[in-house]
Amino acid sequence: MKTEALYDIFSANNGICTDTRNITPNCIFFALKGDNFNGNAFAEEAIKKGAFKTIIDEKEFHKDTGETILVDDVLKILQELALFHRKKLNLPIIALTGSNGKTTTKELINAVLSQKYKTTATKGNLNNHIGVPLTLLSMDKSTEIGIVEMGANHPNEIARLCEIAMPDFGYITNFGKAHLEGFGSLEGVVNAKTELYEHLKKHGKTVFINEEDPIQIKRSNGMKKIVFCEKQEGKLKLLEASNKVKVQFKDVEIQSNLIGVYNFPNIAAAISMGDYFGVSEEKIKHAIEGYFSSNNRSQLLEKNGNKIILDAYNANPSSMLAALENFKQAEGENKILFLGDMFELGNDADAEHQNIINFLEDNSLGEVYIVGSNFHKTLIKSPQIHKYKSFEDLKIQLEKNPQKDKFILIKASRGMALERIMDIL
Repeated sequence: MKTEALYDIFSANNGICTDTRNITPNCIFFALKGDNFNGNAFAEEAIKKGAFKTIIDEKEFHKDTGETILVDDVLKILQELALFHRKKLNLPIIALTGSNGKTTTKELINAVLSQKYKTTATKGNLNNHIGVPLTLLSMDKSTEIGIVEMGANHPNEIARLCEIAMPDFGYITNFGKAHLEGFGSLEGVVNAKTELYEHLKKHGKTVFINEEDPIQIKRSNGMKKIVFCEKQEGKLKLLEASNKVKVQFKDVEIQSNLIGVYNFPNIAAAISMGDYFGVSEEKIKHAIEGYFSSNNRSQLLEKNGNKIILDAYNANPSSMLAALENFKQAEGENKILFLGDMFELGNDADAEHQNIINFLEDNSLGEVYIVGSNFHKTLIKSPQIHKYKSFEDLKIQLEKNPQKDKFILIKASRGMALERIMDIL
């Protein structure tokens, strides 16, 4: 089936679904496949639950009743449909990627721009080769600005996502030691992320640049750009970051609910985009001050007398060091750190985990509990650093020694699920 014909079916019905647990009446079910699932096997179930059509790519599941549409590759046709839809809507799209802070920045941008426009943004972190098409297909004629988060762990992925989303504006949060297993090195990370710049430059589009980042400045040479940073005294500057970040934009002071100086560029990017798109200072202030982080991302919580920074959604060497630097500067007594393994580091895993230990031993941040097979292999000299191979081992220790009236940082990669500590505290 040609994309145009499928688009007519899409336009006349009720959206897209890729999971039979979330079927809506008259949706189109795309039978995607993965390492551990085959959506084709659920095509009949999708119809029974109310889907109008199912798109499949395995002939054995095809029915002559007209309920199934057989294509060569379901994922490819989903991406082609998303691109066709994006061209039909012809609206401005902002794309963002980076090693750290993508989702928080995306949510801040959405909070600011939605003060004036009808926006549609990536939900959660659905930022891959499936999530980006689904985000585009969730936009409709009422959408005035689209905000698309792009993630990658291998070269050429950002380039492909740009071909689907065709962004008009772009922003890279930063370049850090994330997904080294797929990118090979920090230089590999930079090359992969700046595929966004290459696409924007090729099509004469605009990039937002944090002037404090020399890599952004170098790699965006010759591009149409909008520059922001704390050097712009009188327009946008950092006032406070020892706990919650406070900034001044023009003559307006904005008190955010985000912690850590590493969140300043995220806030600054959202403010800069709001200013560019004509959102008033008062509405920008309202949006930033009304935004609260969630999903274990830099959340500031209290429990059993403990003040807790919960940052257990993700971790890599760059974000881990930034969190430790911030915790070092943060005001508070009786500090305790719970740190878990950082994943997807490949051959650099041992060295990067040891680097974190070396930093902890060179900087007295408080009592430290490290957990995970990678951290367990590190060499430790300090009596303040205690290591545990598994979460269960750490759990036994915490249950024997309840924590109270402490200032606590919890930081780890998502796979460690270190937020479970909250149930013990």
